[in-house]
Amino acid sequence: MALIQNKAATFGSGAVIGALGGLIGLGGAEFRLPLLIGIFGFRALDAVILNKAMSLVVVSTALPFRAAAIPFSDVISHWSVILNLLAGSLIGAWFGAGWAMRLRSETLHKVIAVLLVLIAAVLVIGHQPGGGGYSVFSGPAQVIAGVAAGFVIGVVASLLGVAGGELLIPTLILLFGIDVKLAGSLSLAISLPTMIVGFTRYSRDSTFAVLGRNSAFLLVMSAGSIVGTFIGGRLLGLVPETVLLPLLAVILIISAVKVWRHK
Repeated sequence: MALIQNKAATFGSGAVIGALGGLIGLGGAEFRLPLLIGIFGFRALDAVILNKAMSLVVVSTALPFRAAAIPFSDVISHWSVILNLLAGSLIGAWFGAGWAMRLRSETLHKVIAVLLVLIAAVLVIGHQPGGGGYSVFSGPAQVIAGVAAGFVIGVVASLLGVAGGELLIPTLILLFGIDVKLAGSLSLAISLPTMIVGFTRYSRDSTFAVLGRNSAFLLVMSAGSIVGTFIGGRLLGLVPETVLLPLLAVILIISAVKVWRHK
């Protein structure tokens, strides 16, 4: 009975987090990470690696599930923006994964908690309803700013094992003047290769074996995540941003406190 309940909790948490990811355009890792550490008992680096694996599942399924509301043609038409941010995020993801493997577990807990709070702040400030239509930079300055922003996002994504959507979406809105719904899908398109690079960097270290040791857990939560991303994609546009975004920020801050206090 305990085993069944544990599997149900794993599947259910994956589904809820996947739904949030599919709805907004995130990998959902910011919400999953505190559960992996605080509820399921994984040490920090193992949790980051498992988190990244499940975020890959969410990101790769959320993009097609959102296609009914945001067609692939709209995403592809912004290929230059995708490449601009990828130019920095791929490099940042590689370096960030290396730094994460050298940090002590206690230090990584603190870094994760601080980054969660920063992401919550960006979520509230950057995700403005009806955003888009205005770009802070233009021309070469925009390209340079895009590469720099991409690098920072890539580092954060690897340190937390996240897709980086909370930073990508505000960047796409404020730097490139893209509306929030399209920004969510573009963020997924940028996150996928960025996360693969960070994942590859982790694979060079023995800690990557954590996936093999926890394959059953990974499969159950991934299955729940896929169900969740399908639901989230169908709900796209139905949940008001004025309600959803502050709620997500509160969840992130609570998660940060739990991770900071975790021994």
